[in-house]
Amino acid sequence: MVNRKALVVFSGGQDSTTCLAWALQEFQEVQVVTFNYNQRHAAEIEVAKAIAARFGVKQHILDLGLLNQLAPNALTRDDIEITAGEGEELPSTFVDGRNLLFLSFAAILAKQLGYSNIITGVCQTDFSGYPDCRDVFVKSLNVTLNLSMDVEFVIHTPLMWLDKKQTWKLADELGQFDYIREQTLTCYNGIIGSGCGTCPACLLRQRGLEQYEAECQEEGLSCGAK
Repeated sequence: MVNRKALVVFSGGQDSTTCLAWALQEFQEVQVVTFNYNQRHAAEIEVAKAIAARFGVKQHILDLGLLNQLAPNALTRDDIEITAGEGEELPSTFVDGRNLLFLSFAAILAKQLGYSNIITGVCQTDFSGYPDCRDVFVKSLNVTLNLSMDVEFVIHTPLMWLDKKQTWKLADELGQFDYIREQTLTCYNGIIGSGCGTCPACLLRQRGLEQYEAECQEEGLSCGAK
């Protein structure tokens, strides 16, 4: 029998909340795992808790504070400026090994739960240059996790080839457009909803939203009405 149980790597942001809504349509049983890695804004954990409760899914919160010691970055240190990165330089918000650790710990938890499906919101189309958001990385790690625990895990990446406009469209098709726009936390400065409007995450999110709203207008539709 195909395993219809899925664990979502969940931060409470736009992408992971869209993935949670997608998972609830695709799988019979869904839980989420949230990682506390001493991120810059404690509000991220509280938002993730509220969203998990709203969707009625069990949430596991795992402590990965060691990341803050190993890889200082703008997401964990308020004395490091948030920069987008230029040329070959990675953004200051890149956390070395974050998705490697997140997915590895998620797989360990999934095995204990009897789940073989792991869902993450990584995206190569709008990935800000993060090497651990690439499809080749996810596929490689999927093989490694299967070999390391002798479990046939499947890592699902429903947003991998979507740009932000298409991610907003998916949220709308899932009936969660307004909720995701108003209640998720994507902003690097810790502001819920539309965010600060100036950090790279907010600019990317807002540009995609405007593009999707323009598409809806051209089609004579109202966003959030699908």
